Amino acid sequence: MTTRRRFLQSGATLAAAPAAVRAQGRGASGKVLRVAFAAAETGFDPAQVQDLYSRTVISHILDAPLEYDYQERPARLQPNTLEDMPQASDDFRVFTFRLRPGVFFADDPAFKGVPRELVAADYVYSWKRLYDPRWKSPMLFVLENSKVLGLTELRAAALKGKQGFDYDSAVDGLRALDRYTLQLRLAEPNPRFIYNFADASLFGAVAREVVEAYGDQMMAHPVGTGPFRLAAWTRSSRIVLERNPTYRAQRYEFKAADDAPELQQETRALQGRTLPLLDRVEVSIIEESQPRWLAFLQGQLDLLDPVPVDFGVIAAPNGRLAPFLHRRGIKARLTPMSDVNLTYFNVEDPLVGGYTPERVALRRAVALAFDNADYIRSIFSGFGVPAQSPFVPGTFGYDPAYRTSMGQFDQARARALLDTFGYLDRDGDGWRETPSGEKLVLQLAATNTQRDRRGNELWRKYMSAVGIKIEFKIAQWPELVKQSMAGQLMMWSFSWQVSAPDSDVVFGMAYGPNKQAINDARFDLPAFNALFERQRAMADGAARLDTLREATRLMVAYMSYLLHMHRVNIDLAQPWVIGYRRHPFTSRSWCWIDVDSESRPTA
Repeated sequence: MTTRRRFLQSGATLAAAPAAVRAQGRGASGKVLRVAFAAAETGFDPAQVQDLYSRTVISHILDAPLEYDYQERPARLQPNTLEDMPQASDDFRVFTFRLRPGVFFADDPAFKGVPRELVAADYVYSWKRLYDPRWKSPMLFVLENSKVLGLTELRAAALKGKQGFDYDSAVDGLRALDRYTLQLRLAEPNPRFIYNFADASLFGAVAREVVEAYGDQMMAHPVGTGPFRLAAWTRSSRIVLERNPTYRAQRYEFKAADDAPELQQETRALQGRTLPLLDRVEVSIIEESQPRWLAFLQGQLDLLDPVPVDFGVIAAPNGRLAPFLHRRGIKARLTPMSDVNLTYFNVEDPLVGGYTPERVALRRAVALAFDNADYIRSIFSGFGVPAQSPFVPGTFGYDPAYRTSMGQFDQARARALLDTFGYLDRDGDGWRETPSGEKLVLQLAATNTQRDRRGNELWRKYMSAVGIKIEFKIAQWPELVKQSMAGQLMMWSFSWQVSAPDSDVVFGMAYGPNKQAINDARFDLPAFNALFERQRAMADGAARLDTLREATRLMVAYMSYLLHMHRVNIDLAQPWVIGYRRHPFTSRSWCWIDVDSESRPTA
């Protein structure tokens, strides 16, 4: 490890960087931001995607009605395509939006050469698409759980009939009142529903003409009113965005928050500038950590957000920027993430699933045998906070002092639990069998990245210590997403990041009706479902907190999700990057970042 660290700190030859990254920027004019994703995207249709990487791109192409002030902390919502903030009824059932006139879609052949203004009917159409069975939206639960009046019935009619989804059928829950005004009605109160309307990757507007023109090719044809448009896409390799020439007149008006005084000079320099500040954004898909790290060190990437966990202690030993990076003028920030890293158990799986005592005991034993502290230290270089509940940092109800038995490490207790419920080594081969005498072999899904391979070895070590055999199902990230949503995986580990200052979506991962969406564990417990539904209508306060903590106790008891940690990300920016700061809830940032092309070294 010592030799490797010296090599990395002294730099490496340009040949070590991926060819796709070395080629970027050559021949490109204007200001270009070069970034990398750690996993492949799936596509760019908001009605069809769920993964962070696809949603990040979409959020820069489409516009939601609201957005977050990029620099202000705590996070604050503000109008985006609206004239003012939405009007909410006193009971939080009715939300009325008034659009700003003069917002136009990017030019596209679907519009036949005619400038196309954004109108209220576009949002109505876009949100109805989530209900259209044709698109199989994995994010339908956001609207479905809130019971938008009439749309569930419209979807049911489409599922029964042969004519498809009727977009022209009027429903009470979602309608355009006039050209620039739309209204959304819920069957039940939802005081926090407004947060959804800042998520352009889900609630961004698409035009009906575009969908009808491209049909099943919509994943490759995102057309929106946002600051960028898609210029080039090589699947799982490279994504290029370019400035949207029809983007409305927007200017930089953000000020650095009190907790980021180092950004005050940068934000002052950007005041009044026309947005977006960049001409192009070039994204490389670099799944392995070392090539991504080397590409940044060699100046081939402008941002490393986040630093691969393998290199966290190199970039920021003891939480402070390494001297060799400081001398180069590289800027760093440690950000506690509003996310949770977890492993789920598919409760419909014939081995680890079920609600009977022996099946619950198996999942709890696996959880007890898992050494969370060692996992955080070994895989994430210690940059993480152990998770005790579905509450994530920066959201309502999160208390760093709150404790449950989630993540408790006790292999002796795990062995005793397995013995008690009949998971014994009956044939003397060193591995336990099920109470009925069948082989007990766990299967954990994973990608072929170095980090996942290291994580798999830890899983093997932890499970071997209690006599459980484990195997690994290896596939690329997009394929695992598809299999997980179809209920075809026994276990899988990943991170989930919330997009609002509330942990409702994490609790929603255990809500029964979300089985076809974010409930990868396919957990469906009536007592939990009732608690989840009750808290949705409550205002933030002691009563809601008590309800969510009772829901937490059920999640811990049944262990359909083993929550590992909340990440602490280290983000690095090259000296020539101006104004970058990670936002806790939105992935839209590129439109508010500048690059000083004159100070950037030439390739």
